[in-house]
Amino acid sequence: MANTPGADLRDPAWRSRLAWAIATLVVLWPLLVVAEFQPWQLFAPDSLQSTLRFLAGFFPPRLDAEFLSLVARETWRTVAIATAGMTLGLVIGWPLALLSARSLSISSLVGRMAPLPATVRLAVRALLVALRSIPELIWALVFVRVVGLGPTAGVLAIGLTYGGMLGKVYGEILDSGDTGVTRALLRNGSGRLQAFFFGQLPQNASELTSYTVYRWECAIRSSAVLGFVGAGGLGQQMDNAMKMFNGAEVCTLLLVFVLLVVLTDRVSGLLRRMLG
Repeated sequence: MANTPGADLRDPAWRSRLAWAIATLVVLWPLLVVAEFQPWQLFAPDSLQSTLRFLAGFFPPRLDAEFLSLVARETWRTVAIATAGMTLGLVIGWPLALLSARSLSISSLVGRMAPLPATVRLAVRALLVALRSIPELIWALVFVRVVGLGPTAGVLAIGLTYGGMLGKVYGEILDSGDTGVTRALLRNGSGRLQAFFFGQLPQNASELTSYTVYRWECAIRSSAVLGFVGAGGLGQQMDNAMKMFNGAEVCTLLLVFVLLVVLTDRVSGLLRRMLG
């Protein structure tokens, strides 16, 4: 029996793909309605006129020496806030990751963990959930009222949130890898730290490094956003320029944001190649 022309080119799974697409639309549509997602409002006459008037003030960008010097200082401050916050996150995240990793528990070698280590592990995991469940923007709002305006609030906000994120992911990386060497070390009398440094770290170093560098990239972006709530850096300058409707300064700051992200991506790629 002759094949129907074009039958071999037909997707055999087209019915299931269509069904999943319809199901996704059925689920997504009520969510869009609740979120009041109405992108066509951007093209309403009043909105479009205001947008064009605001964008017209972007050109030419402000490039005088005094303003560029200020931008350079705030850019360096933004990177410093991100790096210091990331360092604080590592100080918080690593110990919690080692405590939450089941593969590093001596009592788990015989099967079920003992009650005390199991309780400690659950408490540490609950702490990690609490730290990462509160966005860094909320932490920044809290710390701005505690320590005042400035970089300190941004560093503390990034450190706490990223400490929770790093601790969770580090613990999962340690538990998801091959734990044979680690368990052998623990059975032969090694402590938790020895098992980590000689068993877990060598085989997971690349993945741990990659995630750490990625989080540093995110911290730089976060530090820029935190400036809008008074945590210093480029975000605070952007907030001031937006409030004053100074489009030329906004344009310059946006260009710096883009260049900073590109530079961060290049540096992180270089670090991955060096450490990978």
